Amino acid sequence: MKANMSGFDLRAIVGELSQYVGAYVKKSYMPHYEQIVLRINPKESNQFDLVIVRGSRVYTSNRDRPMPQTPPPFAMVLRKYLKNARMTAVRQLGFDRVLALEFDTKFGKMHLYVEVFREGNIILVDSEGIIIQPLTHAKYSGRVLKKGVEYSPPPAASDPHDFDEAALQEIFDNSDRDLVATLGGKANLGGTHANAVCSLAGYEPNLATSEVDVKKVHQALMQLLDGLASGAKGYVILKTDGEQSVEELQELANQQVDGAERDKFLQQYANEASPTLLPAHEGKAVIEFDNLCQAVDAWQGSHDAGALARREAEKLDIASPGRGFSTEVEKLERRQAQQEKALSGFAKKIEKQQMIGHTIQNNWTHVESLLAQIKESVEENGWKETQKMAKQIPWIVSMNPADRTFTTILPDDNGEPKGMQAMLRLDETVHQNAQNFFETARKQKAKTKGATDALEETNVYLKRAKKKEVKAKESGRLSKIKRSKRLWFENHRWSMTTGGHLLVGGKDAKGNDAIVKKHLSGSDMYLHADIHGAPSCSLRASQGFVIDEHRPGHIPNDIPTFKLVDKLEDEQINDDKLTEAATLALCWSRAWASGGGHGTVFAVKPAQVSKTAQTGEYVGKGAFIVRGQRQWFRDLDVRLGIGIIAINGVPLLMSGMPGMIRSMCPRYAILSPGISKKDKLANRIYKNTGISTDEILAVLPGSCDILEDEGIFTPPKNIIEEE
Repeated sequence: MKANMSGFDLRAIVGELSQYVGAYVKKSYMPHYEQIVLRINPKESNQFDLVIVRGSRVYTSNRDRPMPQTPPPFAMVLRKYLKNARMTAVRQLGFDRVLALEFDTKFGKMHLYVEVFREGNIILVDSEGIIIQPLTHAKYSGRVLKKGVEYSPPPAASDPHDFDEAALQEIFDNSDRDLVATLGGKANLGGTHANAVCSLAGYEPNLATSEVDVKKVHQALMQLLDGLASGAKGYVILKTDGEQSVEELQELANQQVDGAERDKFLQQYANEASPTLLPAHEGKAVIEFDNLCQAVDAWQGSHDAGALARREAEKLDIASPGRGFSTEVEKLERRQAQQEKALSGFAKKIEKQQMIGHTIQNNWTHVESLLAQIKESVEENGWKETQKMAKQIPWIVSMNPADRTFTTILPDDNGEPKGMQAMLRLDETVHQNAQNFFETARKQKAKTKGATDALEETNVYLKRAKKKEVKAKESGRLSKIKRSKRLWFENHRWSMTTGGHLLVGGKDAKGNDAIVKKHLSGSDMYLHADIHGAPSCSLRASQGFVIDEHRPGHIPNDIPTFKLVDKLEDEQINDDKLTEAATLALCWSRAWASGGGHGTVFAVKPAQVSKTAQTGEYVGKGAFIVRGQRQWFRDLDVRLGIGIIAINGVPLLMSGMPGMIRSMCPRYAILSPGISKKDKLANRIYKNTGISTDEILAVLPGSCDILEDEGIFTPPKNIIEEE
């Protein structure tokens, strides 16, 4: 199991999930478009999460994972129909990569089908077999997955468990591929397990099927299947990074214990998870688990638990190409690549259609004889009998009575049925059939002209965008970023303290309430300037920023990059960090507008902050009662710094302590209360940096005097020197 679970993996998962039949679904979540989480509550054990990653894997997990406050529509559908539902059965459809979960609900019996192939899908189906909602609408050959239609599973695949020697011999006799390809495709073993059977049988994978002893292959197959059936373990297979031997890696693996350190270790070295050890795993470092679910969770659980963070990143237009943030140049480059690929595909299709037409003409006699024979057989015996007889003819692939067509294999250079496939119309002549392919090629050429014009237009736009980007970089301006949603803390006053801790403060009464109710808990600290109307501030102990080691390509080198995390390594808030936060809380208050040079701030623990007043008293919106001993910070300087940083790939203007801003940001300014209006200052910053004025105004505390300026209000020194 490298990218996707195989039929063998899914069968092992079904066996492990079956022990939880009778458990109840507590809630359904969707932390990412690719992932569904069902919180399962068994009667005799602790609750756990059933994690379903679309098209990839299904497993159980007990990890802590953040969930969205507002569930997406598909999660709401699952909550409506599956809340408090009892799981009555878990099964695999034949040997296909389809998992079926059955539930007793207040709406009757429901089915949740998990398709673990291609792009994957998750489909909720009612007792009548009608689709209530698929995760993704899809249309395949012979079936449609959309709301309101009957669910049709994929065509049943062969089950290797049903093969005897005779069945295996028949597959070999009808195969023109080598041993591993035949076992992997026609015997439905897949590449990994097909190679395992070859190894167990003592045959080279590329050996012709006619050269093997079917008895030995069947024995090897049974040996593999017995091992998979009897094994109740899970294994994570490791790979070295070239700096250590397998023995050294195994020794490191044996030292790992459950937790964050093991997750980091597996992120670096884990290659796959398997329900059993295969011949290909010999000589490799391995970690053994009690079951496959545990192995998969160890291998991919840490990645899957961060699904919400990835979704938020994508919403902020900073994700992978086609789904998130892109500069104009990047978007045009992707468009250019797509158009070039399309043109290449058009050319290949035109060439193929023309080649088929010429091959039909060059083999006129053969095609004419084939058409005549099939037409005569249909007239005398009917389509049904003709289809039966056609199975014995190597030239015929399939027949379609409804369209009166059949697909044939054209002769190769040696006159053998090993050439290209072509669909021929029974009621048309050889010439007409050949012309059909030439006509398709002609129509494709017409499409190619439009695609060529579109590519030329893209090239023009791309050239302009590159010039514009170079000019912007030379001026020190940042690329404009279009975002569908801002980072949550941007709705408040915010900053970073030493250690990366996030400090947030309310902008108004509503914001003050939100800070205390949503963003103040545990080991956090509450801060408030000793001035009427000052904002409520929360210094987060766990949540904050760490250096982004994978610098986004669109961020200039002179801008430090960070990413928002929910758990910092150092969660301790000491007096130095509190002093920084207190100074910023003071700068965000009316102390700045009053022009005072110094002020006082207090800090308390979250438990000391309450909305509950004494009898007969009233606490207004945005106000709170603070009880108990306070920690005071007096004679604080009313000065702050502003600097440009990038968070989650988005360039932002951040306020902070002058010393920290000066040391962190190559482009910064130090401000004090003054007479320059902040809207005029915001315009200057916008013209020089490209950051929107709305974002700038949210950071500036009020009218200011500029004490120091390094590339904020004026171009950076390196640009001035170049000019």
